[in-house]
Amino acid sequence: MAAEDPSVSGVSGRYATALFELARDEKSVDVVKADLNRFAAMLADSPDLTRLVRSPVFSTDVQGKALTAVLDKSDISGITAKFLKVLTANRRLFAVTDVIRAYGALVATFKGEATADVTVAEALSDKNLDALKSALKSVSGKDVALNVKIDPSIIGGLVVKLGSRMVDSSLRTKLNSIKHAMKEAG
Repeated sequence: MAAEDPSVSGVSGRYATALFELARDEKSVDVVKADLNRFAAMLADSPDLTRLVRSPVFSTDVQGKALTAVLDKSDISGITAKFLKVLTANRRLFAVTDVIRAYGALVATFKGEATADVTVAEALSDKNLDALKSALKSVSGKDVALNVKIDPSIIGGLVVKLGSRMVDSSLRTKLNSIKHAMKEAG
């Protein structure tokens, strides 16, 4: 399965594939995905945790003890906790964000879903999110999960990346193209 998806390759792809196969056998694919997403959110919110995960300065022992404390506090247990501890023991914890991304891609393929990265200037309402999901489903023929990122610098509109296709209808891009056209004309 890893060979079918270009985003699932290398060390992170091998670890994600092993975790996915174990989770599938244990019928806990969604539980593991939720735990990994929770861990990813903790990484995003904590520069100290990110430094612990990424820095080669910390020994395996130090990383392991700190990770155990973090997992206990966050109620991440079972397969996910054991897996994160294996990553730590194997000195591969630095790759955890890539492993989480690859695991998400494997789950999406398994469930027949697609994932779209959407960048907007401000948060979308539930009605607009549902409309966007419907539009993307009609284009891709699959259920689409959205990764929404808010970036006020795009001014307005949105940027959607679905697989290898990208649609950029942001005002920033339109203004830049007008600016470029005016430079060439002048």
